[in-house]
Amino acid sequence: MNLQAVFAYMQEKNITLAVDDGELVVRAAQGVIDSKVMALLKQHKHELLVALQQDQAARVSEDGAQQQVLPIKITPDMLPLVDLTQEQIDRIMLSVPQGVANIQDIYPLAPLQEGILFHHLLETEGDTYLLRSVVAFEKRKGLDDFLAALQTVINRHDILRSAVYWQYLPQPVQVVYRQASLCIEELSLVGEDDALQQLLNHTDPRHLRLDLQQAPLLAAYIVADPHSDEWLLALLSHHIVCDHISLELIIAEIQMLLQGRGDKLPASLPYRDFIAQARSVSPAEHEAYFRRQLGDINEPTAPFERLNVQGSGEPVIEASLTLSDDLAQRIRDNARQQGVTAAVLFHAAWAQVLAQCTGREDVVFGTVLSGRLQGSAGADRALGMFINTLPIRVSQADGSVGQIVGETYRCLSELLIHEQASLALAQRCSGVAASMPLFTTLLNYRHSHKTDGPLDWNGMRIIRNGEERTNYPVTVSVDDFGQGFGLTAQCVQGIDPERIAAYLGTAIEALVNALAKNPQALLGTLNILPSAERRQLLVEFN
Repeated sequence: MNLQAVFAYMQEKNITLAVDDGELVVRAAQGVIDSKVMALLKQHKHELLVALQQDQAARVSEDGAQQQVLPIKITPDMLPLVDLTQEQIDRIMLSVPQGVANIQDIYPLAPLQEGILFHHLLETEGDTYLLRSVVAFEKRKGLDDFLAALQTVINRHDILRSAVYWQYLPQPVQVVYRQASLCIEELSLVGEDDALQQLLNHTDPRHLRLDLQQAPLLAAYIVADPHSDEWLLALLSHHIVCDHISLELIIAEIQMLLQGRGDKLPASLPYRDFIAQARSVSPAEHEAYFRRQLGDINEPTAPFERLNVQGSGEPVIEASLTLSDDLAQRIRDNARQQGVTAAVLFHAAWAQVLAQCTGREDVVFGTVLSGRLQGSAGADRALGMFINTLPIRVSQADGSVGQIVGETYRCLSELLIHEQASLALAQRCSGVAASMPLFTTLLNYRHSHKTDGPLDWNGMRIIRNGEERTNYPVTVSVDDFGQGFGLTAQCVQGIDPERIAAYLGTAIEALVNALAKNPQALLGTLNILPSAERRQLLVEFN
């Protein structure tokens, strides 16, 4: 625990620290100072004395006495995860509302956070990574209770009180505020359009942007619908502080709070612990690994010759496909027999789709890694941006189905060791020209909860839930529902997502059939064309 964290912990416990004649004075209510507090005071006594003596902030208590609470200066030695000069730290302090008293911590961004910031700065209108959910409430009280619960969740978690600073700094950093109030804006209806349409127009992520330098990176827009007597909420959240799992955890915590079970919430985990863990593997180790994997790749893997991965984030066209129960069971049975996970089979199948769509035996594509598998205990319930996107290479040259599945498993296992490497670093390690992308497709294998309809509780209903956009021309998500599987393809205009989803569905079926009947068959000989398209190509067009 660094010095800022110690001060924050003492403040949470309402423990006052002061200096009297060179000695550390501790004031607290009876029973507050336990063994943990004593251990922290002993461990950090010298640092506390130095900080309090150098420069102290004072507040006036009810009886008018002066109490020293927090140092009014943050020094470089208090921030072990970043390398900032005193001048740079002072500049940050001047930018934060309420200044140093409102700064809890400063540390670097995670790799994918850096990538998201890059795209945010490229865009001048709208934000590809701004997510929007729209919810309707029967009563205003239900809306107010929901927003109050959301503020409680923000208060609980450091990452939700974090802003990003980059101007005049050697590297972008995230600054954790001690207090960050959710911005709530009530809209007034204008003209004849209905309330929902006006709310959607006003909060369109294609045009609206959040200031990443002001926490929290969430915003609420509300409006009363005069026709239905409902209250509508458009909740915006930025992907730079929340991944898919984090959003689910936020909703789960809100639900517990609304049910009066707030005392059952688990202790929040600081995001800084993840940042520290992510830095445990050196950039040199990451670079050596990716040079071995990608050094001889000199052309992008870009199906349909779509090379733009820095798009404007225009809405994508989406199509979904649910695999049959029989096929889902065969996928799981074959994965178990091969000693791999179902995710490995889907990665091998997607490599076959790319090989057929590009005419290449050696393909590279992006895979989304959860970022929580190699973390510390409790990472599965921590909030923050944990996921990362990294390249995986699958070569099919003269490889049998069984061999390719085994090689894909090995590559994914090795990649986990480097799951918090920078994507920019990985791309630089290939032989592809810097002006060209290494890959233009993304595979996202994720464990999901299957719902039969909108979430309805406490007089509320979800109208739109986390609309997503992408900078990649083709993104395919595989939803693992525990038993069945669903495929969702998101493609830019000009690429048919229904065909892409059908290709992967056909490829995964051909793969499991080959594993069961002829694992020595060459992967490149497997079919990816659905029967209807195959008939069109071979019969109708001829």
